[in-house]
Amino acid sequence: MAVPAPILRMNGIGKQFPGVKALDGVDFRLLPGEVHALMGENGAGKSTLIKVLTGVYDIDAGEIELEGRRVAFSSPLAAQQAGISTVYQEVNLCTNLSVAENIFIGREPRRLGRIQWTTMRRRAAEILARLDLYIDVSAPLASYSLAIQQMVAIARAVDVDAKVLILDEPTSSLDAGEVAQLFRVMRRLKDQGIAILFVSHFLDQIYEISDRMTVLRNGKLVGEYLTRELGQVDLIGKMIGRELADLESLEGRPLARQSAPLVEAADLGRAGSVRPFTLTIHEGEVVGLAGLLGSGRTEVARLLFGADHAGSGSVKIGGEPVSLRTPRAAVRRKLAFCSENRRAEGLIPDLTVRENLVLALQAARGWTRPIPRRRQDELADKYIAALNIRPADPDQLIRNLSGGNQQKVLLARWLIMEPRLLILDEPTRGIDVGAKAEIQRLVAELSDGGMAVLFISAELEEVLRLSHKVGVLRDRRLVAELDNDEGLTTDTLTETIASGARS
Repeated sequence: MAVPAPILRMNGIGKQFPGVKALDGVDFRLLPGEVHALMGENGAGKSTLIKVLTGVYDIDAGEIELEGRRVAFSSPLAAQQAGISTVYQEVNLCTNLSVAENIFIGREPRRLGRIQWTTMRRRAAEILARLDLYIDVSAPLASYSLAIQQMVAIARAVDVDAKVLILDEPTSSLDAGEVAQLFRVMRRLKDQGIAILFVSHFLDQIYEISDRMTVLRNGKLVGEYLTRELGQVDLIGKMIGRELADLESLEGRPLARQSAPLVEAADLGRAGSVRPFTLTIHEGEVVGLAGLLGSGRTEVARLLFGADHAGSGSVKIGGEPVSLRTPRAAVRRKLAFCSENRRAEGLIPDLTVRENLVLALQAARGWTRPIPRRRQDELADKYIAALNIRPADPDQLIRNLSGGNQQKVLLARWLIMEPRLLILDEPTRGIDVGAKAEIQRLVAELSDGGMAVLFISAELEEVLRLSHKVGVLRDRRLVAELDNDEGLTTDTLTETIASGARS
């Protein structure tokens, strides 16, 4: 079958930031009516390539062609007007406005200067119906789930006569049913001739939905492949530059030694958040929390860290009763918490890597006792090297780092505090396989060194791989606590989540 002419072609693209060559002579092409996956580790250049394409960044070298014509976009708006629309992982819409207003924001149908509300709502409903989505378009966007918000963002993107649709990590916060709905929409758009550039760290999803893939590594093109012709093991090898088997295995690591309890929560709960639960975490133990989205995993973590006030129960640390009514009290007791929402609750994007690294330590010292610059530099250099943070530039703004490297900075911030318990809420979500393996190894090493870890992940395989025992949550209730012995499998966890009891 003859291959159609590319609707988009990028030739020899180069982009450099101070001290970093983000893209080095990258070629990329996108065909009409295909789903094309852009693959690579965090920091490989995927986001930079998208931002160069959509006018967020100017290119330093190379050229871009759209439908055979050379183009250079000065802004994302200019790219959108030319037919290139982007939907990001964090939905960039106004949740306080209605669904219809979000779809037509800036393009509202008007007559004599007045918005035609009835017309706008009717047209919004028609647009969503083409995506098999039937909702009340007059309701606030905030009243709908993140999955619905993603669909609204896609509806807006394709309604501006999109020729190219870029979906950047659209499935990171969706459950299996929501992913299936998104994929149905993607296939429908593909059948309409729209070219889709798809970025995801979920390999199974890549192999389910994509036709071809382009792999980047360290800002350079590794190659372009038909998805059906490149196996997952080979793909990972091309992404990380070495065979998957070369990544240090965690299999067979010893179970946590019997040690004194570190944290003992008894009947801890909060009305409307999570039902009273009892949980003990020992020194050097990794305790995993498994359950569906909304099952109460994050609520458990927030109660233990004092981010939410408990309405019942008690907590002991090292056998001593404590009151954890604020995160500051938890930090004083050597507890640390990495939120799942690293952008909103973890990192400060306009600060540098160094400034983000020392933030918790500075807060503990108080703002009247600034950390000397020499000490800041020592800490930054130590943890940048220890966690392989890239680029290794402490003066780089944190917002310019990839998601995986941002996650490492957040981890380093808390490791500086030398916590006794490290609470990790979805620490590997939205990052690539190489960074994920590094963080998993780090968790194992910290546990082996005596640190207790509460590990939350939607990926059951990851929970089983790291945890010594697993707490299962269902409907905001801790329904089971399972030792990770040879009989514990993902099937067992799934059955427990479904039934509320171990089979």
